[in-house]
Amino acid sequence: MYDELTQSDIDKMREELDYRTRVLRPQLIEDVKVARGFGDLSENFEYKAAKREKNRNDSRVRYLERMIKTARVISAGSASDAAGLWDRVTIRAEDDESERVITLVTTLRQNAPQGLISKESPVGKAVMGRRTGERAYVKLGEDDGYWLDILSIEKGSEDDSVPIRGY
Repeated sequence: MYDELTQSDIDKMREELDYRTRVLRPQLIEDVKVARGFGDLSENFEYKAAKREKNRNDSRVRYLERMIKTARVISAGSASDAAGLWDRVTIRAEDDESERVITLVTTLRQNAPQGLISKESPVGKAVMGRRTGERAYVKLGEDDGYWLDILSIEKGSEDDSVPIRGY
């Protein structure tokens, strides 16, 4: 399975990857070397902490390399009256009449508490391509889901200030 990402997502990952390999990795390797010199490794907290940070960085580097390698680049454009990437969509859940404004983003930029909803999430899948006034069914499982009303769509553009997700 390929992650559908914009060119900006790929560029941000490459930027982070470059920083982690050229700047952070040498610092972390040096931290491990210095901590190793503090004595007995079995009781050396500084060594264990430095090693853990180095391994965490290496893991993130592998993740970024894999994401860049397997990504499928998509366009952020959509029809002028349909919900697409970076559009702000006002939705209302039919079962509780609550309204919420969401922005549709790629998986790497999702942050639900801030209203950034992945186009691959159940809500994102239901809303993508819909128009104002339409209803969308959010499927949560084989026999479970709920209906949303699309109240308005405000066309947006890619926001480079939105960071890519860490872990």
